Amino acid sequence: MKASVHDSYGSPDVLGFEEIDKPVIGDDQVLVRVNAASVNPLDWHFMRGTPYLVRIQAGLSKPKRKTRGADLAGQVEAVGKSVTRLQPGDEVFGEAGGAFAEYVAAREKVLALKPPNLSFEEAAAVPVAGLTALQGLRDKAEIQSGQKVLINGASGGVGTFAVQIAKSMGAEVTGVCSTRNVDIVRSIGAHHVIDYTQEDFTQGERRYDVMLDTVGNHSLSDCKSVINPDGVYVSIGSNQMGDWIGPLTHVLTVMIASWVGSQRLVSMLAQANKEDLAVLAGFLESGEVTPVIDRTYPLEETAEAIRYLEKGHARGKVVITV
Repeated sequence: MKASVHDSYGSPDVLGFEEIDKPVIGDDQVLVRVNAASVNPLDWHFMRGTPYLVRIQAGLSKPKRKTRGADLAGQVEAVGKSVTRLQPGDEVFGEAGGAFAEYVAAREKVLALKPPNLSFEEAAAVPVAGLTALQGLRDKAEIQSGQKVLINGASGGVGTFAVQIAKSMGAEVTGVCSTRNVDIVRSIGAHHVIDYTQEDFTQGERRYDVMLDTVGNHSLSDCKSVINPDGVYVSIGSNQMGDWIGPLTHVLTVMIASWVGSQRLVSMLAQANKEDLAVLAGFLESGEVTPVIDRTYPLEETAEAIRYLEKGHARGKVVITV
């Protein structure tokens, strides 16, 4: 099968397009013929091997896994003997390591049936970003109808899902984005939009019950100043760079700050599971949530897709078609 692969860490230039063996599935796995995949920041962190802390998992001197990618949508071709919920022919979406390939072995417990009203490209845009938005708002922030919610980075992959999910849960949503993205954020349901090139939300008078921060481009103290005393700050990303721990610096800052004060401060990484994928499928089938796709690239141009995402200006998701 064809796949985007790399044998060393580095820039997108290390990615090649090669013929490799089709994966062999385990008892609890299914073989999925991939129709589409999407790109996430974790993909380029593992491609570059930075911050260096990721190499504990990915491989110290070179990557243990040659293929990247997590989000996918496709069709089940074969199932392991312990698989009971899925069968060959099912159209699915979910997560699996090595999704930038024609076939991938995926665990049944992190796949769900693809909503019939979605294309494979739209479905592939959902898993990591959609789960992060859902779990951040529902589980970490525990948002309630009527609350005022601020989404910092509202035009990005997670942000576009978060705006729509928060609105569907009855929140009053404010999105922060750049000038070029104001119309997009408004079109997906934000009640208020702040153009950060014109206004610094941390200097305004509005206060929020929940802040979902997908960017980490303001100090934690500034963010806390716009959250109500009993409010919640949820961090799911940071633009802090560095070869050793990079964005984890912000995670540690949030963890330490959470020990004092009445506000709840949490960092998170989404956990893939079929139950929450089914919840997202419900939002998608009803039309309450629609994936926002910026660009699509063919599988052989995966390097270009990651290079574009790294620039930090993608609106919604960047998708790979297979």
